[in-house]
Amino acid sequence: MKLNWFTRKGIIYWPASVIGWVILVIAAAYAIYTFIDIDSHSHSVSDTLTNFVFNLLLIGLVYTIIAYFTERKKLTDQVDRVE
Repeated sequence: MKLNWFTRKGIIYWPASVIGWVILVIAAAYAIYTFIDIDSHSHSVSDTLTNFVFNLLLIGLVYTIIAYFTERKKLTDQVDRVE
C-alpha cells in the first residue's frame, strides 16, 4: 500500500494529500493547546518557553516520523532500489 501523504522539500515535509493536511492541522492545534496549558501554569516567560520548546520538539519529531514513512518517493529513488 502506497502512502503518499507528504512530499519532502529540502528538510521540510509538506502535505500532499488531505490526510497529510489533517495531520499538520492536528499537530499545530496540539502545539497551540500545549502552549496555552503550559502558560496557564507557569510563573514567568522563561518558564513557559523552556517547557514549551521541549513539547514542540516532541511534536515535531512525531510529525517528522509520520511524514518520513508516508512520503511520496521520487521516481529516481525507486529506480535505484530496483537495480
